[in-house]
Amino acid sequence: MASVVWGPPGYGAEYGRHMSVAEHGQFSDGEFAIEDMWLGFFSTKILASGFGQVGDGRSFAFCIEGQKLLVEVYRPRLKGPVPQPEDVVATARRNVVDIDITDQRSLGAAVRDAVALADASK
Repeated sequence: MASVVWGPPGYGAEYGRHMSVAEHGQFSDGEFAIEDMWLGFFSTKILASGFGQVGDGRSFAFCIEGQKLLVEVYRPRLKGPVPQPEDVVATARRNVVDIDITDQRSLGAAVRDAVALADASK
């Protein structure tokens, strides 16, 4: 089940043909899916992180660091549950100043774009 700490009404529904939040860990092979997304508000900071599948066997994780979205894409068939530095095959950083990171759909789209950017730059 997708874990949501905060979200707009109806969160968890399909957001388009190429992006969905995985319900109960189920998603089709070949699809980009965010399996878990967490948003939190603390004082004057908005924190976010999550992970998912690229669709070709690779996984990814993302987090907000300051005003940057950091995405790491990992190689397929990881040896353990926690990726190691040598498992990272692509990374991307982008500024989040122009993204409404309080809206999970906007953040999800930014993550999808960052994963695509990481793939293109490898």
